[in-house]
Amino acid sequence: MPALPLLLVGLIGTGQAAQNRQDWMRAPDVVAYALVAVAALALLLRRRAPTVTLVVCGLAVSTYLALGYPFGPILLTGPAAAYAVATRLAWRPAVTWCSGFLVVTAAAAGPHFIEQPSAGWLGYLVWTATWFAIVAAPGVTGAALQVRRRSEAGVRVEQARRAVSEERLAMAQDVHDGVGHGLAVIAMHAGVALHVLDRNPERVRELLMSIQATSRESLDGLRANLDRLRSTGAVSVTVRPAPGLGDLPVLLDRMRDGGLVIHDEIDGAATLPPAIDAAAYRIVQESLTNVLRHAGGDTAAWVRIARHDDTLLVEVRDRGGAKADPRAPAGTGIIGMRQRAGEVNGSLHAGRGPEGGYVVRAELPLPVAAALDAVTP
Repeated sequence: MPALPLLLVGLIGTGQAAQNRQDWMRAPDVVAYALVAVAALALLLRRRAPTVTLVVCGLAVSTYLALGYPFGPILLTGPAAAYAVATRLAWRPAVTWCSGFLVVTAAAAGPHFIEQPSAGWLGYLVWTATWFAIVAAPGVTGAALQVRRRSEAGVRVEQARRAVSEERLAMAQDVHDGVGHGLAVIAMHAGVALHVLDRNPERVRELLMSIQATSRESLDGLRANLDRLRSTGAVSVTVRPAPGLGDLPVLLDRMRDGGLVIHDEIDGAATLPPAIDAAAYRIVQESLTNVLRHAGGDTAAWVRIARHDDTLLVEVRDRGGAKADPRAPAGTGIIGMRQRAGEVNGSLHAGRGPEGGYVVRAELPLPVAAALDAVTP
């Protein structure tokens, strides 16, 4: 706290300054020491009312100089008050207040300088320039610190806003993948059920049960994401564990129940990092959903997952069908899969296959530990 140290220095130093005063300067008296105390104690208000501090200091210093007292520690309160204003006000009003302080205090000392043959205008100008520099230096420093603090605060706010935005985008992608897949499977099962409705009631029952399970799972996923979206951080929300390749057999069986022919070759799906495990599952899920949407249930699909050194290969391809669609890479599903691969530093290619179907191929790099687990006997 500069107020009390400056008060102590002012009361002691003013008497010392009087010993070296010029002939035209008055010896410090009770009024001089009172002005020193007022200027120093005004700094107690610098945090709550910096402009009041600057005004009180300006009046005390101006009165002190106008009465002709010797230059002393009271002048140190000026830079301290200017620093307080510069760190708490915007730079335009801070410049205005500090400029007014400098003009008033410099004008108060002017007559004594000009009247003395040994000083005159030149001495007054030198003193004024020095006084301006002494007050401006901490003012500029305070303004720079304020700008830095505001910039850092703005960066933190922007980072928080970006984190929230990225979390919402991730939730939107989860909703797209989960609900979109569920609706595609339900549509496929419903189509098969309508096809065999009269011939095979038992088969229709199985398909309806599968539709019920799929819709329940999709609703649970949607509800979990809505809970995450509504959460403010003060309420603990139970987050469903992200699906991984361990859930892939259930996914494949559900789609086979609807009549889609799927050939799978899964190797090295164990002991994967959670992020890579979830990304691989979502890529397979979205790829098979696209098979239903664009190629129809009259085609076959191949799912291949394998490790190659320090990379996990995920490949889903189909041979096309009666409703085959070129599926341009700009589709929302393809973009989402690319984002999921990119989040784990991987890459994804999607396009027409050599046999006329469609191929989605992702290469996801494995951390060193996971890559070693793959070769450890």
